[in-house]
Formats: sequence, C-alpha cells, structure tokens
Amino acid sequence: MSIVYETIYILRPDLGDEQVEQAIAKYQNLLTEQGAENIEIQNRGKRRLAYEIKKHRDGIYVQMNYTGPGNAIAVMERAMRLSEEVIRYLTIKQELPKETAEAEAEQTEAVAV
Repeated sequence: MSIVYETIYILRPDLGDEQVEQAIAKYQNLLTEQGAENIEIQNRGKRRLAYEIKKHRDGIYVQMNYTGPGNAIAVMERAMRLSEEVIRYLTIKQELPKETAEAEAEQTEAVAV
C-alpha cells in the first residue's frame, strides 16, 4: 500500500545552481529506485532561517510530495543525514481528503472483483 508523503529539506546556501539541481536529482533518483511514484518537486529557493543551523542563517528550501512504501523514506533520510549539503530535513505523512480516500478504496474494490 502506498502512502502520500511530503519531505522538505534545506540545502546549504553556498551551493551553486548546478549543485542544487544535482542534489535534487540525487534524492529524486533515490526515491524512484525505492519504488516511490508521483514525485512532485518544488524548489522554494533561498530563504532566511528562523534560527541559525550549523552556522548558516539562510538555506535553500526544497519540497517533495510523493507516494511510496515507508522503507523508501528510511533510505532517503539516511542519505540526507550523511550528506554535507543538507542541513535539515523533515518527512511527514499526509492525510488524504476523505473523498480521495473513498475513491481509492472503491478503485481497489473494483480491481479485486
């Protein structure tokens, strides 16, 4: 069963545009290899942080929305934790609107019959 997730991560502000694109592609490929689907990526750009993180006052925000198995998150977050370019990340499980959840349940039942 696939669940909808949202991951937001902050990259170091001193990275160039090419390095940012490489980092985004790296994590997108990691998710794809782990079976994630419907990956939507939004580069939110450089913004001021609410507080200093690892001696940085700014960061480049990237948001990813996707569906996939839970073990894909563990692999991606491990890579982010070991990476020097990511200064913070957070993954949340999104709640589907009730109509969407019911429609998916009906599709699953129709396929099962």
